[in-house]
Amino acid sequence: MSKILKLAYGMEKSTGFNYRLAMEEASRCLLCEDAPCSKGCPAGTDPAKFIRSLRFKNIKGAAETIRENNPLGGSCAWVCPYDRMCEEECSRCGIDKPIQIGKIQRYLVEEEQAMSAKFVGAGKKIGKKVALIGAGPASLACARELAIAGVDTTIFEKQAKAGGVLRYGITPTRLPDRVVDFDIELIKELGVKFEFGKEIKFEDIEKLKNDYDAVFVGVGLWDSKKVSIEGCELKGVESAIDFLFKARTGEIKELPKMVVVIGGGDVAMDCATTARQLGSEKACICYRRSIEEAPANIDEISFVREMGIPIYTGFAPEKICGENGRVTGLVAKGMKDDNEMTLKADMVIFAIGQEQVEEYKDFVAGDGVFSGGDALHGVGITVVESVCEGKEAAYQILDYIR
Repeated sequence: MSKILKLAYGMEKSTGFNYRLAMEEASRCLLCEDAPCSKGCPAGTDPAKFIRSLRFKNIKGAAETIRENNPLGGSCAWVCPYDRMCEEECSRCGIDKPIQIGKIQRYLVEEEQAMSAKFVGAGKKIGKKVALIGAGPASLACARELAIAGVDTTIFEKQAKAGGVLRYGITPTRLPDRVVDFDIELIKELGVKFEFGKEIKFEDIEKLKNDYDAVFVGVGLWDSKKVSIEGCELKGVESAIDFLFKARTGEIKELPKMVVVIGGGDVAMDCATTARQLGSEKACICYRRSIEEAPANIDEISFVREMGIPIYTGFAPEKICGENGRVTGLVAKGMKDDNEMTLKADMVIFAIGQEQVEEYKDFVAGDGVFSGGDALHGVGITVVESVCEGKEAAYQILDYIR
């Protein structure tokens, strides 16, 4: 029987590459002239170029490529779905296995921090200013590009810290605060201003338009998709986004013994591991499709299993059982047969996706107001895709204000 992995909440789940391992992995690169891995990165981080630099022992140049192209290069190195993006496109896939691009990027960003290198500087002021709503990935990327172009930027964030989903929606075991802090500090050093504890409501946008040359909306998705099964009103039923937020802010002091998580994405995996780390004796995941169809990164699924958390596949929640107004269990039905499964539970967490908060659901960009990331799509996208859209929005804003 394999040994169950035990990690305290916030403890980093893995160590990265050292110099020797990074060089060995880079040496496997085929140095493709028209590298498909670089085409596979939405943010244009250009892994082919930084791996080539590392291969020739130019660590500083390799780190510079990452930081110039990706404002959140450190965070992306930890949470990007590489297996479905750049690594999936790697030419070595047809030979043996893809280059571990994510781990190389992580090593290079660590080296960047160790060197205290400054690769990007603020541009000469052009006398324009832009307001950004929300301090998530899209807004951070947009603000960084605008600052480089000499625009005065102010980010309004209702929480106490910047980062959005990076800070409050991902377990620190998977994305440590120190990594997020480093990315954000480099953006602050460009002169980007932050106003925390400042919630901008939909009706406030018109006033911002009067005070600023343009406005960027990057509010993210902070409402959970609603469930409509029997028992969903019971005490002990939580949404994933609320559960993870409470864990990150220290609001959760004690968890019940048995927790059931519904869903098959990275967020579901985060909820299950967080529950175990914060004291639940038992946690499990219930997912309606097969494990092969689960959207979660394979590394996250493996991590859940290493922690001894079972994943029940092919079952969908039918009803939540309760006594005296509290959750006592979950009944799930087979998706392909008449099988029924009953799980004891003191808490049921739904990780089935997020949606836009009510007041921003009808938001439409235009007339000096721009958007990107989840605010633009209304459905969750990856961090690296949000970075891409933040950068693109910055270029559109520059065209508009000039």
